[in-house]
Amino acid sequence: MKDIRFNISLYIIIPVIFAGIAILSIIVTYNTTMYYLAKALNPQWPVVWWGMLLIAFTLISGILIVKLLIDPVKRFVSKTKDLGIVKNVDQPANASAATDDMGKFTRVFEQVSELLSKVEARQLFPDIIGESKVMRGVFNQIVKVAPKESTVLVMGETGTGKELIARSIHQHSKRQDKPFVAINCAAIPETLLESELFGHEKGAFTGANTKKPGKFELADGGTLFLDEIGDMPLETQAKVLRAIEENTIERVGAIRPIKVNVRFIAATNRNLEKMVESGRFRQDLFYRLNVFSIMLPPLRHRREDIPLLTEKFLNEMGQEQHLSSEALQLLMTNDWPGNVRELKNALESAAVLADKKIMASNLPFSLKRNEGKNGSPLHFPQTELALNGNDNLDRRIKHFEREIIVDALRQADGIQVKAATLLGIKERSLWHRIKKHQIDITEFKP
Repeated sequence: MKDIRFNISLYIIIPVIFAGIAILSIIVTYNTTMYYLAKALNPQWPVVWWGMLLIAFTLISGILIVKLLIDPVKRFVSKTKDLGIVKNVDQPANASAATDDMGKFTRVFEQVSELLSKVEARQLFPDIIGESKVMRGVFNQIVKVAPKESTVLVMGETGTGKELIARSIHQHSKRQDKPFVAINCAAIPETLLESELFGHEKGAFTGANTKKPGKFELADGGTLFLDEIGDMPLETQAKVLRAIEENTIERVGAIRPIKVNVRFIAATNRNLEKMVESGRFRQDLFYRLNVFSIMLPPLRHRREDIPLLTEKFLNEMGQEQHLSSEALQLLMTNDWPGNVRELKNALESAAVLADKKIMASNLPFSLKRNEGKNGSPLHFPQTELALNGNDNLDRRIKHFEREIIVDALRQADGIQVKAATLLGIKERSLWHRIKKHQIDITEFKP
């Protein structure tokens, strides 16, 4: 016998059940009343008893439904508390937050989803350090566009890691087993760029002693990354546009076109739309490249990633050093016009000058000079972080982060808006961190 089942949403089943109870009660009440009136009897008490029976039935039904739906959620919340995944859901840091069961459940689900998204970011993009909300948004874009064949335009300031994003798109695409070829259009002289892109035949120009394939041919079947596309000459832009649209190229000095199968990813730190308006970039090429755009946030817009980046860079340098709280705070409050690249260079410079512990005085002078640019600088007590063999990255970052937040709240007299401004983050982000570290802000209010 064939098993036929229909899956119906609870959003439909529960309202239908209670609507059915209401309809049944109306029908029974009407029939009972008409029956007793027809026999010239008073229908008051039969209707009252029927109403009490209906109330009891509805109450029991409601309790059963709530128990079936809420109990599994309560067990889930209890298990996550026991595992230490969520903390302090009973007393929200925000006074306006709900304190009932639904409010607690909402906070638990928010924390769990936040944790899962961070774990997913680490697993899918191990080469890119970033767990902030804006970076997880970038990762989500990569996951969506990578399996497609669409051309991608990566935009962002210098030093934000545009090539890392391009490589991640390639690694998650169907072409991951094929070559990834990158070329920096700004680093190659204008006279040689065309030859580098399309290749040349022997004798095509002075010095062309052998035939040479270009980047398009080398990337055949894979991905070609055109970095700093905004610095490409207009004449070369026209040839690149033709190669993208027709999937064919011609080597310099050749008479026959070559068929290529390449996915294009371009990157720029310039405003291409303004360049199009001023005639410095071809409009048709811009529209052809800007099929799917990814905007990389500058480091100053994701300061919460700085401790992770710092730890990674120090480990890559092979240094058994750690940052003092003053040095980390200085790194987190700097604007970083050079972004991640500038941060790495600053740490490398400080690591050379420091001993076991990198102090604020070891950091480049340009960071200390800009310390008070956006308001009064924070001042942290000189504390030593005792580490042992069991200390890992998460524990160290948690210690640093809590110390910074506590000092900011102390200087702001417990005013979260002011503390968030001092830290250079949004008030909601600060609220989440206060909740995570179980910080009682009433201790800092005068």
